[in-house]
Amino acid sequence: MTATDRSIELINTAAQAAADRLAHDIIAYDVSDVLSITDAFLLASAPNDRQVKSIVDEIEERLQKELGAKPVRREGDRDARWILLDYVDIVIHVQHNEERVFYALERLWKDCPEIALPEDAVRTRGKAEEHAQLTGGTEGEQS
Repeated sequence: MTATDRSIELINTAAQAAADRLAHDIIAYDVSDVLSITDAFLLASAPNDRQVKSIVDEIEERLQKELGAKPVRREGDRDARWILLDYVDIVIHVQHNEERVFYALERLWKDCPEIALPEDAVRTRGKAEEHAQLTGGTEGEQS
């Protein structure tokens, strides 16, 4: 089984929205062969809580406006360290860079095929590390 065309469309729109809000390290996996509850995961991160929230808000707005999709569940708003958007067909994880490193979701799904993303999203790879070097590793501070 592979992710449906609808899932791919949702992933690409969400990835572009995240890239437009300067998310770091955007990547998507087709998890349809190993999970029956969803087709794909999108992972993205940001250096501070405010930006995590901004990315999530943009993704939600863009998917609603362009594709008529609303999440069935949104979790993690209180701390904005890791916000999950569940669209049934896809699940989006937007994490603070520290949570991204700690939980390392990529390791869990590394055997699943990557989903090709828009060029803007691909260019975000390595941005978290780059940001940490520029800020002297102080990205964990609250904003």
